[in-house]
Amino acid sequence: MDAFGIDIGGSGIKGAPVDLEKGCFAAERLRIPTPEASTPDAVARVCCELLDNFRVDPSVPVGVAFPAPIHPGRPIGYMANLDKSWIGVDITAKLSEACHRPVRVVNDADAAGLAEARYGAARGSKGLVIAVTLGTGIGTALVMDGKLIPNSELGHIAMGKNGEDAEKLAADSARQREDLSWKKWGKRLTKYLRLLEFYLSPEAFVIGGGVSKKHEKYFPYIEVDTPVYPAKLLNDAGIVGAASFAAERW
Repeated sequence: MDAFGIDIGGSGIKGAPVDLEKGCFAAERLRIPTPEASTPDAVARVCCELLDNFRVDPSVPVGVAFPAPIHPGRPIGYMANLDKSWIGVDITAKLSEACHRPVRVVNDADAAGLAEARYGAARGSKGLVIAVTLGTGIGTALVMDGKLIPNSELGHIAMGKNGEDAEKLAADSARQREDLSWKKWGKRLTKYLRLLEFYLSPEAFVIGGGVSKKHEKYFPYIEVDTPVYPAKLLNDAGIVGAASFAAERW
């Protein structure tokens, strides 16, 4: 294996060795349910279990995708999907100590976007690639010439007439909550992506999240100048992106 990636989610913690030349798993991934009490100690134990299961040598880079903004050397300041006891914890130090090896941690949306830019839908694109993950909210990742610009939160850009966040109006949860047609939702996404075009002038958009599997239903209604691609790596992206992130910082 070239590197090992772990993707920590609210319901499951997944890990696999990654072939960084191909951008794919070097062995079948293992998924372990996230502990009901998803405290730092409990989650760290699962990460160690994954490393032990694959017998990952200490010389192999280990990357972790985590559902919070990550600032190396600084404690976590916000937590939505795991136990609140993560707030105030330096996750990089915590996992490195628990796993008895250096661990590199990256935001989960950033990990997925990095994987899509390097190995997936936007592979080979030059300039700025913006990956947009559509789900309960809107996650974003900025990748410039293959290099991650971490911790963007462009799902919170003001889009509504009364200053509402884009994710309140354009996330997949908004489509379901308001029972929007694919056409109407596509027009909402157009408005959102045009804002990103105006402010950042990207070379490509990559649309991820579970609804990207149904892209043929709403892509025809997205009208922007920038090429828009559906994500390719899907559920593998977090692991692949975390492993790639760790390898370049090893």
